Amino acid sequence: MAKAKVYYSKVISPESLIAAYEALGVELTGKIGVKVSTGERGSKGYLKADLIGPFVQKLKATIIECNTAYPGARTEATEHLAVAKEHGFTDFAEVDIMDAEGEKEIPVKNGKHLKYDIIGTHLDNYDAIVNLAHGKGHAMGGFGAVLKNQSIGIASRHGKAYIHSCGKTKSPRLCWTLPYKQEHFIESMAEAAKAVADYLSDNGKPIVYMTVMNALSVDCDCDANQGEPVMGDLGIIASLDPVANDQAFIDMIWASKEPGAGQLRERIDRQVGRHILPYAEEIGLGTRDYELIEL
Repeated sequence: MAKAKVYYSKVISPESLIAAYEALGVELTGKIGVKVSTGERGSKGYLKADLIGPFVQKLKATIIECNTAYPGARTEATEHLAVAKEHGFTDFAEVDIMDAEGEKEIPVKNGKHLKYDIIGTHLDNYDAIVNLAHGKGHAMGGFGAVLKNQSIGIASRHGKAYIHSCGKTKSPRLCWTLPYKQEHFIESMAEAAKAVADYLSDNGKPIVYMTVMNALSVDCDCDANQGEPVMGDLGIIASLDPVANDQAFIDMIWASKEPGAGQLRERIDRQVGRHILPYAEEIGLGTRDYELIEL
């Protein structure tokens, strides 16, 4: 497989976000969904309206999300939309909670843990997707970027429970009580991310991958008690390959000489987070071999 191209801007601004997208050379058309995390009520690190609003408006896109499996303010669509409004997303775009009116199973090809993935039915309403992730740590996955945003992020509430339990249950109540091996959860996320990529590809719908590497906390935006950033902002990366995109993010964390980067590395490795990269490559989702092209 040829090296994937990962475009990189050290500057984080509305203009550099648009420039990173344009560098990909793909003009998305039709109804476009931009998948972001709306952030749990009380979190701080979610992508802010003033940064991503101009980009979303340029694409005339809709912000797309799904409900959470864990108890919180985003388990059902009405309150989830209220949180999205509080966090400024409705100021610049329509927000669509994709599992508000139901869910559907899509195939997982060659999965070891998941027989299928479960997504919100509204995903079918879109002609193209921008996977716009906030790069940060994560209590369960070690780190979150585009692979997590495409697996747990695009899964419906029951789909999230199914991934978290490594295919044992679709129940949001039971999924937290069942034993599992951490590496199997990481692999389940990769399988779900590939299921989404395959489903979109099989239906002729393009997807592009972008990660904003700012407010780098060891915690995820899904954490209502999210901690403060532990290191400085790294920039924005964009690619047509999700594995290369996440690998570039990880490589930048491992290359950092900042003291706080060690906290992030410790969190990632404690949760076997980097395992998602070779496994995603193994199942054909993308390549870890990339060329970093600075903008």
